[in-house]
Amino acid sequence: MTRRRSPSHHIIESNGHSSRMAEFTGITPLVRSLPATVPFVGPETQERATGKRFWARIGANENGFGPAPSVQKALCGAAADVWKYCDPENHDLREALATHMGLKPANIMIGEGIDGLQALTVRQIMTPEKSVVTSLGAYPTFNFHVAGHGGRLVTVPYRNDREDLDALLDAVRSESASMVYLSNPDNPMGSWHSGADIEAFARALPDTTMLVLDEAYIETAPADAAPSSAALIDRPNVLRMRTFSKAYGLAGLRCGFTFGHEDTIVSFDKVRNHFGVNIMAQVAGLAALKDQTYLATVCEKIGNARRRIAAIGRQNGLEPLPSATNFVALDCGRDAGFSTALLQNLSERGVFVRMPGVAPLNRCIRISCAPDDVLDIFEQELPVALAAIG
Repeated sequence: MTRRRSPSHHIIESNGHSSRMAEFTGITPLVRSLPATVPFVGPETQERATGKRFWARIGANENGFGPAPSVQKALCGAAADVWKYCDPENHDLREALATHMGLKPANIMIGEGIDGLQALTVRQIMTPEKSVVTSLGAYPTFNFHVAGHGGRLVTVPYRNDREDLDALLDAVRSESASMVYLSNPDNPMGSWHSGADIEAFARALPDTTMLVLDEAYIETAPADAAPSSAALIDRPNVLRMRTFSKAYGLAGLRCGFTFGHEDTIVSFDKVRNHFGVNIMAQVAGLAALKDQTYLATVCEKIGNARRRIAAIGRQNGLEPLPSATNFVALDCGRDAGFSTALLQNLSERGVFVRMPGVAPLNRCIRISCAPDDVLDIFEQELPVALAAIG
């Protein structure tokens, strides 16, 4: 019997040895069509590229004041348990959040930060060619997930450096959008809407449109910047998302949560990675939530840092925008070419900052709140960088 030859899977190299073909053609056409990209170029990437260290890391909206000492102690105590899988139900943290917010555990789902929860939300709702409405220049990770599922992004411009609620609502209606993304307070501008306006916006949406409301910076915002925790629980088409990455200082552990109507929340159990929020993240989140005294102290420090960044900006001819976040956008008063040059010159001087990606927002640079010794570096280097670019 003659064995049939299968199609060739090997090539013969010049040394006479065969090697397997490198190309794999089973990747979906959608994924093949997407660029291989990372939404954010991290400071580590830039340090590796230049061989230089950043002395002031004030571009990623991290909480430079760090987590509470009580959280650090809890993490040390839990370190010996990392051989265990985490609790896949996130039981203790869900219970604690429910008590803290006056909700039921069934109204809350824990996830790998807001980014991870956005990915799960898009996965549940998005199919190719469905439309999604967002603001032009808003937080890009949500767009990244939508593109990965073949969704069609519809963007509306900011108005007076705030996301335009009226324009977003008009676009939702005209496009019969399946989702609308809104951050309040906003990234990258630091602006915000009142809780009453957010609630009115949510209730005006069609029942067929899911509102993904990103409240990552809500702890640093005015008290009236958010509806009450229970205000929109009756709406199955509203998901509100919060994180331990910002005010609580746990960005490196990836722990966040979404809350909403329990019929919507339960769907996350159909698609989530049940071991995705590791044991250390659960321990840290629970300890951070318990230490509200430290949270209040950090929020006060963030407020002081915002005022200092604003003052440094004004001293150098840059106009600070009002901010409800842990960063301040400084209006350079010129075009994107100028702000890009300023960002690059600061980078060369060891100061890591970022800027918004689209006009007219990209006339600004964005400075994260940080301890005084870090802002001292920014205060010293900013006038030098401005003089260098002319």
